[in-house]
Amino acid sequence: MYTPSAFNDEELASLHGLIEQTRLAILVTHDENGIQASHLPLLFSPEQGPFGTLYGHMAKANPQWQTLQTRAEAMVIFAGADAYVSPGFYPSKAEHGKVVPTWNYQAVHAYGRADVFTDAGRLLNLVSALTDKHEGSRAQPWAVADAPAEYIDKMLSAIVGFALPISSLEGKRKFSQNRSAEDIAGVRAGLIATADARDLELAKLMNT
Repeated sequence: MYTPSAFNDEELASLHGLIEQTRLAILVTHDENGIQASHLPLLFSPEQGPFGTLYGHMAKANPQWQTLQTRAEAMVIFAGADAYVSPGFYPSKAEHGKVVPTWNYQAVHAYGRADVFTDAGRLLNLVSALTDKHEGSRAQPWAVADAPAEYIDKMLSAIVGFALPISSLEGKRKFSQNRSAEDIAGVRAGLIATADARDLELAKLMNT
């Protein structure tokens, strides 16, 4: 990921925070058949290893797990808030006009080599934990145990799990840090004025 020094994020707490907040990550691998990508919900254990460990699963019908099984390096993309930045947001536009559109965003790339598993008990623990994570805030959360056991057994037989210890992390926070304080304030005000929830999220992050 191209990351000019002004936008480089090396703070582990910040990188882990975005990983935790991302509901759907992108797992990317490459082999002799080309590039493969899967959009997956993942569990994150920050205390396992120097950078943490990711857990997920995919359908056995998805050939990407076979690439993981070869221990080929994988990249997992966690995309945070993003927003279009109009030149009209910059006060400096009125001074010299030397401004162009850009995009502010936050992203983390995690790298590692996965261990694949098919053990039914381990898969059950994984899907149960994922379910609890995303059902927990609901008034009447659904649990894996709510479904017939034989049905769950059949579903588990159709998936493959993986654990991916993170070997390195790249982080980028492009929040107009390369602009003047006046232009940064202008971007923040411009994003707030759009009333778009995605822009408001990015504007809020610019205050942190």
